[in-house]
Parts: sequence; structure tokens; C-alpha cells
Amino acid sequence: MKKDKLYLFTFLSLLVVVYICGYFSMNYLVGLSTEQFLKIQIESSKREAKEMANLISLQAQQNSDRKVIINNVQKSIEKTDTQTGFICMFDQTGKEICHPNPEKIGRMTGPDESYISTTHNEVNPEDFYSYLKNKTEGGGIRNYNNPKKDAEIIYLYPVKDTDWIIASHANLQSINKQVQDLKFYFILVYISTGALIVLLSFFMIRLFGSRYERKLEQKNENLFNEVLSLSKLNYDLTSYKSKLESNEQSKVPDLSISPANKKRILTNLKNEIVSLEIEQIAYIYMENTITYVKDVNGKISTSNSSLEEIYSELDNAIFFRANRQFILAIKSIDKILKYGNNQLKIEVVPKSTIDVIISKNKAAEFKAWLNK
Repeated sequence: MKKDKLYLFTFLSLLVVVYICGYFSMNYLVGLSTEQFLKIQIESSKREAKEMANLISLQAQQNSDRKVIINNVQKSIEKTDTQTGFICMFDQTGKEICHPNPEKIGRMTGPDESYISTTHNEVNPEDFYSYLKNKTEGGGIRNYNNPKKDAEIIYLYPVKDTDWIIASHANLQSINKQVQDLKFYFILVYISTGALIVLLSFFMIRLFGSRYERKLEQKNENLFNEVLSLSKLNYDLTSYKSKLESNEQSKVPDLSISPANKKRILTNLKNEIVSLEIEQIAYIYMENTITYVKDVNGKISTSNSSLEEIYSELDNAIFFRANRQFILAIKSIDKILKYGNNQLKIEVVPKSTIDVIISKNKAAEFKAWLNK
């Protein structure tokens, strides 16, 4: 149950993080893409206005009949106001001469059409996007007085040698529709991609998490088995020590234990030679090439013999060679602990100044010795 909650919270966390990050990145990309789109639209409208103005100027030089020129222009632009950009022409008084919608011919074009102070000022795509998005002024010289209008003048260019001006319009409804379509596709891709990322991340976490859990369970099982093994060893040790004590008290020899080869060993205590009984030895160890013998009372003496020589004369049922430095008497063992990689650490009484470590290669032999 706890694992299911953990995976649920992981899934929800991924969902929140991905969609929050994606939301801000999507807004940035939508704004960037829209500004690029508007920039292209403005450049296209400017180019169209210049080309039309140059063409009309050329016709005016070749044909003095203004009505013919106006009729030709009107026929070429009629019904083009449904496109994202279209042009019209008015004179310097602001009167419409040519317009895609013939009904608007003859009306006056005022500042509410999107006032531009001179015919050579340019529209900034960032300002235009701000207007489309917020329906407020975007800065600069542009002044949007009527947010509900269907079209805005975004560029003016005069016709040379005439009093006519070409006005390039932006069809706001058409542009808004394209911008909304762009946002829709961005949102669609954002939602589907975010969902895919979250699901794939969740499944990967679940996959690796399951593998880790299996390894952890196996490790815990091995650790549990080792703890059981150590508990058994400590129990056997306690039982064996109790058995030895009971044999000593009753003075009845234990037939399961082979008789010691030696009853006592000679040791040196300062300038005195001490005969130490085998039953009084807690452990024997070597440090700095000197062999030390510590008895059950904690008294330390030295021996001129090496550990190999002493161990060969001791009863192997009572003493165990833990490592190159240490010989243990079973009665000195207090606790058996797990240590490192399948090694054992022995706590002894009286306490030792050096650690008593049994390697993993000798651990099995030690366990067999305790089970004798």
C-alpha cells in the first residue's frame, strides 16, 4: 500500500512539474512564433504596398487619365479584404479612392483606422502582437482607438507624382484565427507530449524502482539469514560456555572435549617467570612481534614462544586460531557480530586493545568449531 502511494505521488509530482514547465515554455514559444508570423505579414504588406504604389506611379506617368488608373486599381483589389492583408488607396485628405469593399469608397479615413503620424513609420511586430493579445496599445506611434475593428492600417506608402497614398491593412479577424489555430496546435502538442513524457518517466521509475526493491528484498533476506546464523552461533557459544562451567563445578570430565595437550604454559611477567594454567588463559595475541598472554582477570604476560608453537600445544576444542595475530579461548568470547563482507567480529572478555576479526574464508571453520 505504501509503495502504491509512493508511485501515485511520484506520478502526480511529475505531472505537475512537466505541465508547469511546459506551460511557461509553451507561452514563450507561442509568443515567439506569433511575432515571427506577424513580422512576415507586416513585411509582406509593406512589400505589396510599395509594389502597388510603384506600379500606379508608372501608370500615372504613361496615362494621364486618373479615372482609368483608379478603375484598374479597384478591379485588382476588389474582394481581397478577406485575406490576412489587403491594400486600399486614399488621397491626402483621407478620402477613400479604392477599397476591396466598394461600399467604403468615398468615405473619410481618420485616426481611428489606426493613426500613423507619417507615411514612413513602421509597425513593430511586438506591438502588433500586444494589441492582438490584450486589445491595448502596444507602444510606439501606433494608436488603436477601436479594438472592435475588423482591420487596421499597418503601413502607408505614397504614390510618386500623385496625391494618392497606398494603405496596407491587416485583417484582424483572419490573423486572429490563424493565431488561435497556432495556439491550438501548440496546446495539442504540449498536452500530448507532456502526457507521453510523464507516462514514460513514470514507467521508467516503476521499472527501476521494482528492480531496486527486488535487490533490496534479497539483501534484507540475506541479512536476516546472517542474523539468524549469528544468533545461533551466540546461542551455541552460551550453551557451550555453560557446559564448560558446569563441568568445572562438578569436576566431571567432558568426554566430548579431548584432553588438553598441556596443563600450563610458562610466561614472563616483568622479571618473574609465571606458570599459567590453561584454564586461566582468555586469549593470546601478537603485537609488534611480541607474544602476549592475557588471563581471565585481565593480567598480561609475555611468552618467548610464537603463536604457532603455543597453538600446537593447546586443546583445539577450547582454543581457536582466529587469525595470524589472535588465539581465542572459547570462554573469552562475549559476542559474535557481522563485520564487513561475510566477516565476523568477536568481542572478548576481558576487552582487547585490537579488533578480533575472522575472515570470510575462516568463518565457516569458526562456526564448525563452535558446533563441536
